[in-house]
Order: sequence, then C-alpha cells, then structure tokens
Amino acid sequence: MKLSLKILNSLFVASLGLGTIASTQAADVEPKRPECVAPAKPGGGFDLTCRVAVNGFAQTKLIDKQIRTVYMPGGVGAVAYNNIISKRADDNNAFVAFSGGSLLNIAQGKFGRYTVEDVRWLATVGTDYGAIIVNKDSKFQNLGDLINALKADPKTVVFAAGATIGGQDWMTAALTAKQAGVDYKNMRFVAFEGGGEAATALQGKHVDVLLSGLAEASTLIDGGAPLKILAVFADKRMEGRLSNIPTAKEQGYDIQWPVIRGFYLPPKVTDEQFKYWEEKFQALYKTPEFKKIQESQGLFPFEKTGAELDKFVKERTAYYKELADSFGLIKK
Repeated sequence: MKLSLKILNSLFVASLGLGTIASTQAADVEPKRPECVAPAKPGGGFDLTCRVAVNGFAQTKLIDKQIRTVYMPGGVGAVAYNNIISKRADDNNAFVAFSGGSLLNIAQGKFGRYTVEDVRWLATVGTDYGAIIVNKDSKFQNLGDLINALKADPKTVVFAAGATIGGQDWMTAALTAKQAGVDYKNMRFVAFEGGGEAATALQGKHVDVLLSGLAEASTLIDGGAPLKILAVFADKRMEGRLSNIPTAKEQGYDIQWPVIRGFYLPPKVTDEQFKYWEEKFQALYKTPEFKKIQESQGLFPFEKTGAELDKFVKERTAYYKELADSFGLIKK
C-alpha cells in the first residue's frame, strides 16, 4: 500500500522535529563557555588545581572549546560555594576547584548555611600533602629547630598560610605546635586570603614559617623562590624529584596531612550534564598528557569521580568535623 504524499510529508516534518530536539538536547549537555572557577586570587592551590584541568583538556583536545580560569576569592572558597549554589545552580559551564581544606571549612560551618550535600562532587585531579616551608636562610633548617623554638617561646615564631583559623594549614600549624607541647591558642598565626599572598609574605620575611601544600611549595621553588621545605606531612617520602624532602614522621614528629584536589559542579545541573563532565575527566585520566601535567604540578595519583568521590568527600568531611571539634572549633 502506498502512503499518500500528505502522510509522507508529515513523517518527514516529524523526523526533522526529532532531529532538532536531539540537537537541542546535545547542545544543552555540552557547556557553551566552559570555565574553571578558582575560589581565590591567582597563585595559590586553587589556581594550581584549575591549571591541571585547563591545560589537560587543552592538550588532549577532549573538549573542543577553550576553558578559561575565573578567580572568585573570598572566605577561602566560601564566596564561590555560595555563589554557585545560589546564583548559578543549573549552570553546566562552571566546574569549581576544591581541596581538603574546603571540606574542613564546610565541616566547621564556615560556608554558611550550605553543607557538603549542596553541590555535586565531580572529579579529583590528584592529591597533595601538607608541607612546612621557610626561607633558605632561615634559622630553622629542619623541623627539630622549629619545634625547639616553639618549646622555648611560641610567640617568637610567626606562622602564615592562605587559610583562616581552623583551615587545613592552620590545622597543620596547630598539630606542629602540639608536637612541641604548645597549646594552639598560644601560637602566632597570620591568615592570608590565598597561598600566593602568604608565600609573598614569607619571602618578604614578614612571617617565619609558611604552611602550604607540597605541590604549591615545590612549584614556587621550581620557579626560583628562595625557599626550603622543612618537612612534608606524608607517611613516607615522595618518589622522583621530591624524594630529597624529609617527612615530619622520619624526623620524629608524626604529622600526616593528605590534601586532595578536585572539582564540584552546581547542584542543579542535569544528570546528563554531570555525566558529560564526568566522562571527560575519566577520559583525561587515561592520557599521558594528564599524567605529565599532574606530575609537573607536584600532585600524586588520586582519581575519583561521581558516586565514588561523593562517598569519599562525605566520609572525609565527617572526619574533619571530629578533628575540628577536638580543637574546640565547632560551635555548640
């Protein structure tokens, strides 16, 4: 039986409509102006985190659009977190950098009314470790020197970090003071907005000791900064070019502080949009370009996405809450 011309035309028009719908849906899934949001000023750990993803996608061509880095400082991540949730909740263009320090702040309620449940945890690009840094000509040439100075008079040592009181770098300073038998309330600590500002203050000798991530510190040193890493807060020495840096543990002070680095998406992106980004990161992990960039930024392998990362983030945040509570940082 032959179909009438009218019916054929109707079917043709309908097929065109389905094609248009499919194209529209694909366009909605793919970001139009992708951007990595670094929740601090340039030069710190969030900037480093964005650099890994931005350079990785650019070199591998896994995303055919240029990804720009946007800086959104304030509250050591709080401003960006609140902005993404309240003003850009369904914007699939933006993926935002976070670290273990972000989770620590969330655990203490420092991101306002929002919790770890209010964004979609996307992917990690590696892990870093806390480190303690001084100027090359510092009187502290090993961790023991610093501990002894704290024991003699904690007020003579000025710590600095790109974090607030209760942040991860403050925590490592407090744990260092604890090793010297010093109450954290008696240590001197200067909080800067970002790691870049804190590093500048150290090089200007306005402070004595910088608490930071190993990747961030080694990048500064590779760039010519006259700094020295006294210790890395890891369970064992790093491999490769960082193998000359002693751990706090081997110097007799068991302080360990891993720092994951990754990204989250706004809470109301669709499952299809989330899957788009997740699959891009999973593909990125498999490339030699990513491994090379990860290593060049001083990061160590730690790749989790989607549900696996969501589970890890929530477990880690619960641990941080217990730790912060032990220092009296949780408001009752």
